[in-house]
Amino acid sequence: MAKRKLNGSEIIIQCLIEAGVDTIFGYPGGAVLPIYDEIFKQNRLKHVLVRQEGGAVHMAEGYARSTGKLGVVLVTSGPGATNAVTGLADAFMDSIPVLCLTGQVPTHLIGNDAFQEADTTGITRPCTKHNYLIKDVKELERYLCEAIFVATSGRPGPVVIDLPKDVLIDETRFDGAREKLKIGHRSYKPRTKGDPKKIAEAVDLISKAKRPIFYCGGGVINSGVRASKRLCELVGITGAPITLTLMGLGAYPANDEKFLGMLGMHGTYEANLAMHGCDVMINIGARFDDRVTGLLSEFAPESKKIHVDIDPSSINKNVAVEIPIVGDCASVLGDMIKLWREKKPKQDKRALSAWWKQIAKWRARECLKYNQSNDVIKPQLALQRLYELTKKRDTYITTEVGQHQMWAAQFYKFNRPNRWMTSGGLGTMGYGFPAAIGVQIAHPRATVIDIAGEASFLMNMQELSTAIQYRLPVNIFILNNHYMGMVRQWQELLYSSRYSESYSESLPDFVKLAESYGATGLRALKPDDLDPVINEMLASDKLTIADIVIDETENCFPMIPSGASHNQMLLGPADEPEKTVSEEGMVLV
Repeated sequence: MAKRKLNGSEIIIQCLIEAGVDTIFGYPGGAVLPIYDEIFKQNRLKHVLVRQEGGAVHMAEGYARSTGKLGVVLVTSGPGATNAVTGLADAFMDSIPVLCLTGQVPTHLIGNDAFQEADTTGITRPCTKHNYLIKDVKELERYLCEAIFVATSGRPGPVVIDLPKDVLIDETRFDGAREKLKIGHRSYKPRTKGDPKKIAEAVDLISKAKRPIFYCGGGVINSGVRASKRLCELVGITGAPITLTLMGLGAYPANDEKFLGMLGMHGTYEANLAMHGCDVMINIGARFDDRVTGLLSEFAPESKKIHVDIDPSSINKNVAVEIPIVGDCASVLGDMIKLWREKKPKQDKRALSAWWKQIAKWRARECLKYNQSNDVIKPQLALQRLYELTKKRDTYITTEVGQHQMWAAQFYKFNRPNRWMTSGGLGTMGYGFPAAIGVQIAHPRATVIDIAGEASFLMNMQELSTAIQYRLPVNIFILNNHYMGMVRQWQELLYSSRYSESYSESLPDFVKLAESYGATGLRALKPDDLDPVINEMLASDKLTIADIVIDETENCFPMIPSGASHNQMLLGPADEPEKTVSEEGMVLV
């Protein structure tokens, strides 16, 4: 391509197109109007007009998480950029590849407290993988290509490019971005191949294990479908059980007998007890989050640990491990499988059989069992029926944050990767609905459901207007208990049922709210209403809100109380979390 002169805004559009970007989520403002003018002049990039900039980032997260592609955001300077910060922090915690383009006042006004000026690079530095302030249009092409590489390579994450208005208007030579996109970043070269010696040590340790367990997380999802396939193969040939983190759900089929369910604070009894009792722990793409480990000094005390992660800073950060392997999950899993098949190691089958018998005893506790009433809908039943009625569809689930999120993780079975989008690390109320819009944009023919709590849904309900404008048939499945449910549960268990400011007195009529937008509104008040409401929701070809009125007093169990070990679990209602611990480690209730 011959070199030609373009202004900064034209360069941005061309670079994004050449990088394979097809969708931008954004909201215009004075500082970015030159970019919006260029968007108007072309038809290769689709722009989705959001109603608040925070929603734009969550939409980009949903788009990216469900596709494995880069999510792109465009916002203006000052409040446009600061509104995006929560979404950027969310993407940073959960390793989601997002490129956020922010407008900025002209370079000569930076630092003068100009109208709608904010120190965007300073504000976003702690919650992004990297950020740039472009002061010369000649630097724009290079840094934009670098930013795309940084956001999508290694451990993915959000990158911000702050764009002064004069840089968007100034012209420079442009010769195409494809070659620069191939170069990547001059100093950032993430390691993808694991150390062969460490991989050999890991295979040897796994083969000698008597009580092994795979503990896998969102890194497997980020590594792509190939990583999930290889994980299934390795679990199969080793015969070991597997548990997944909240962010890892779908990396291994939930309906497989080797899957013990999610682990952690609201994970299953068998998963947490197996983690505590294992002798070899194989961590693939998880970060030893505090919601998983519980009291660090009591975490899997008799185990040797293998940790595979593409981010070297995650290894030995929270938990010391015996065999650290820095590399891409798919690559390392492939090397492990190859070496295992070459060596054909002998395992202690008797010990492995005894381990599975112990796991069967833990499973027999039926930790997710609940008492269903004929008069009121239990949230667990609502999610079981939702799963049964959608499992034959290509269904994508997003969630808000709270009790409903944990119930969804417990009762909705994910058998494929990239079908589960939730806010894990930051725990952002209001994430689920805009994320569902991003998923629906990426997968227009799929069934997309936001499993929500009424309090979380209110956080970003203004995005109803976005979904309606683009005729998106997103389904919003609200588990409505009039409370900030997880807050109420903690107040009940830890604060002697002093429900300080956790009850919502005035809620909208969600059916009428939907109808006011020309959407479908439904309501279920008793168990017999569930199937008809869910079926009608699924039959609708437009946005639908299903208001599922559930038991206000239901709590989410199992639960590891704050400060407790991961083998000290509440399995049901209790007045206080501090109870006598049984021999197996279960908190008696």
